[in-house]
Amino acid sequence: MTRKPNASAASLDSGKTERLSSASINRLLLEYSLPAIIGMTASSLYNIIDRAFIGNGVGAMAISGLAITLPIMNLMAAFGAMIGAGASAMVSIRLGQQRKADATNILGNAFILNLILGGMITVVGLIFIEPILFAFGASETTMPYAKNFIQIILVSNLFNNNFIGLNNIMRASGYPKKAMWSSLLTVGINLCLAPLFIFVFHWGIRGAAFATSIAQICGFIWVMNHFLNKNTFLHFQRGYFRLKKRIIEDILSIGLSPFIINICACLVTIVINKSLSNYGGAEGDIAIGAYGIVNSFVMLFVMVVLGLTMGMQPIAGYNYGAKKNERVLKVYKQSVIVGLIITTTGFLMAMFLPGPIVSLFTGDEDMRRLSVVAMRIIFCCFPFVGFQMVTTNFFQSIGKAKWSIFLSLSRQLIFLLPGLIILPRLFGLNGVWISLPTGDFLATLTTLLVILTQRKRLLPTNPAETNVQRSTSHV
Repeated sequence: MTRKPNASAASLDSGKTERLSSASINRLLLEYSLPAIIGMTASSLYNIIDRAFIGNGVGAMAISGLAITLPIMNLMAAFGAMIGAGASAMVSIRLGQQRKADATNILGNAFILNLILGGMITVVGLIFIEPILFAFGASETTMPYAKNFIQIILVSNLFNNNFIGLNNIMRASGYPKKAMWSSLLTVGINLCLAPLFIFVFHWGIRGAAFATSIAQICGFIWVMNHFLNKNTFLHFQRGYFRLKKRIIEDILSIGLSPFIINICACLVTIVINKSLSNYGGAEGDIAIGAYGIVNSFVMLFVMVVLGLTMGMQPIAGYNYGAKKNERVLKVYKQSVIVGLIITTTGFLMAMFLPGPIVSLFTGDEDMRRLSVVAMRIIFCCFPFVGFQMVTTNFFQSIGKAKWSIFLSLSRQLIFLLPGLIILPRLFGLNGVWISLPTGDFLATLTTLLVILTQRKRLLPTNPAETNVQRSTSHV
């Protein structure tokens, strides 16, 4: 008696995934991307509003202290993204190949890996928190704010890692709207608790951290409830939690690209903070806060594009697994167009409305002045970022980890880091800001060259080219 509803639900959800190979690409991209974009936008807007709460309720130095914690936040996100992105891409491909048992194995392995890695990061971070923060650019002035915030975030990291990873798999297995509601749930809880803890309870920056942590735990409970439900198409099952070398290698090889992106973001943020401290002189701490403000606005549009690529990923991955390469190419092209529109919108807002945007975060005149200058410089090549991000995530979606990793490295390590070393010596504080759009522009040129030279090899559009695809399947 209990098997009939399960079988019916499984059949329905299987039909959802099979639509990926037959329904209109435009409709699918809207159906899968819109919930992800809404979720990611809401999450990014929360970060903006949260920083506004901190800036107006705690003070300008609290924003600088929060900016110091960004490398640690990126490091935690790196491990969560590695497992989540790698597992979700593999789940999409396996479902496209009609290999549900393998997809279930990937789900169980992803859960265990996130538990292990999340726990390790929490323990190491709490033990060495002060040396880490000083190494990342904290001063005696900003240390109390940074430490009070990140200690609480580290404790909740164990839950957040699995929330991110399982939410990605939820989306990839045919539940884009439910994944959207997961993000909206955490954002809603955050936005309700943060002003309460900061302005009513007067808990300062710790109040913001508590609000974030409670929201992450609630998100984790939400996704766990989904995957514990036997009526869902892909769910936890006994015997599928044993770590398997082959599955771990598949997850890590594909997830290595977003991992490297976040690790590089961590390294770059450390170098930026150090450079701002060195070249900002007496305004070093203020310059770090200004970067935190601009980076919050950058991330709003980056997260929207990331939401777009999350919607693209199951469509591209499923059709690539089903060898329907014309559909794979079409979803890529459509995603690039939308990505360019998103980042161009960010560019226009940064050029024409920097003052009002910065005023949302702080009333400190020195921080506002530096933030406006930084925003206009950093956003000057931002329209290109949409194309670069979509293409990098596209390679990841079809299992081409090496190209995705290379494109990730091109911006962060090959172009941006050398720029951060050279340009400040020539232009002082402005050189730090100039290095960011320079990295964007050069990385875009590299990405364009790669996609033009590799597209036909990776995505043959007629049977005669099938052998070419097979020969490059491990690129």
